[in-house]
Parts: sequence; C-alpha cells; structure tokens
Amino acid sequence: MKKSALIVWGGWDGHQPEQVAEIFKGILEEENFQVEVSNSLDSYDDKEKLKSLDLIVPHWTMGEIEKKYVLNISEAVAAGTGLAGCHGGMCDSFRNNVDWQFMTGGNWVAHPGNDGVEYTVNIKHSSSPLLEGLSDFKVASEQYYLHYDPAVEVLATTRFPVVDGPHAANKAVDMPVVWTKRWGQGNVFYNSLGHQANIIALPEVSLIMRRGFLWAAEGKKRDAALNYGNVRTYTGMGDSQ
Repeated sequence: MKKSALIVWGGWDGHQPEQVAEIFKGILEEENFQVEVSNSLDSYDDKEKLKSLDLIVPHWTMGEIEKKYVLNISEAVAAGTGLAGCHGGMCDSFRNNVDWQFMTGGNWVAHPGNDGVEYTVNIKHSSSPLLEGLSDFKVASEQYYLHYDPAVEVLATTRFPVVDGPHAANKAVDMPVVWTKRWGQGNVFYNSLGHQANIIALPEVSLIMRRGFLWAAEGKKRDAALNYGNVRTYTGMGDSQ
C-alpha cells in the first residue's frame, strides 16, 4: 500500500518553490508515495485529512498563516504524520508564528555573505543512522545561521564564521545544518540546504532529503496507545497571533 504525502509550496519566489516541489514530488514517487502537490495554504484546513497522511512537506517562505492551520498541522504531526522540509521553505516560513518554529525546531535569522558562500557541511556521528555513509562535503550557497531548539538531534553542522561581519567577533560556532526532533508521535526532519532547485539537485542534498522524507513518514508506525506527548493536553500553543 502506498504511503501518502502532501507538498505545499509558495511564498517568496526567490527559493523557486514550484521547481523544488517538483523535485520533492519525484523523490517521493520513486519511493512509492502517493503525492498531492498544492500551492495554497488552505490545504492545511482539513485536520482529519492531515492526520490521515504519512508525510507533510512544507516549502513556503516568508508568508503568513492562519493560526488554525498551524494548530491543525501540529495535531496531525503529534498523532504521527511526518513533517519534513528544507531551507527557508520550512524554517523561515512564518516569522510571526512561534508555534510553527517550536514544532519545526528553529528559524532562520541570517546568511552572512548571502548566496554563493563556499562552506563545508560536516556529518556528525550520532545515534541516528540517517546520514550513515555520507562524508563531509562542500557547497556554494547561502550558509544559514539559525536560532534552534536545543532538543533537536543534530546530524550535520557547518562552521561559522566563513565570511567577515559583526558575528565574527564571537568565537567560532558549529551551526546545525540537518536535524531531527519529535513532536508527539510524529517525526520532524529539517535540512537548511536548498536555496534553489540546483542545490536540492546535488547528489548529497537529494539523498539527505530522500532519507529525511522516509524517516519522517515512519511516525505512523508508533503505537498510538503509548503517550508520546498529546497536543490536546498542551496549552502552550495559540499565543503567537
């Protein structure tokens, strides 16, 4: 039986959301997913449909979203639906919604040097086998500086600073590039690479996304009777708008 995925793209055109969504669709179809692609945030209006999915792939940059849509996604992910995405399409989606940022694990704040900075992605040895077999690699793109959740499991990092700026007055830091986290029963995956379609098409990046999609979609296998954190009992959401 095929797994089901929803890709929702839009927002700032500079991230080529439609082209990236097509690449993601191709990856998922190769993995035997039934894929729906939408360019409307109204796709998040049907909570029960979201709960029936194996995977949600957001690719929407610098937008505004209705609070109920974030609550619908949050409840679906907490019930086992996976959430996986990249770059600003997931962690610079809705700057005014901290509930989204809490669920996804972080938010973009800067990319010193802008596009075309050459930097190294360092694969970390962790308890996760997701990036097993990958070696460190270089990329020329935006190097994302993120504010991130200390609860995430970091699978890859990059070293700052590469270019000069006021941030360089601080000590060198390793910034997460790839991470996973749990949201209730659901798996959340993020990769900061993916400024445009040509970066997503790089062999290392497309492999990372493929593995991330598959891992995120595994949340539905968890025993629903076990308590992994029930969003219905959580009163901390809904304050961001």
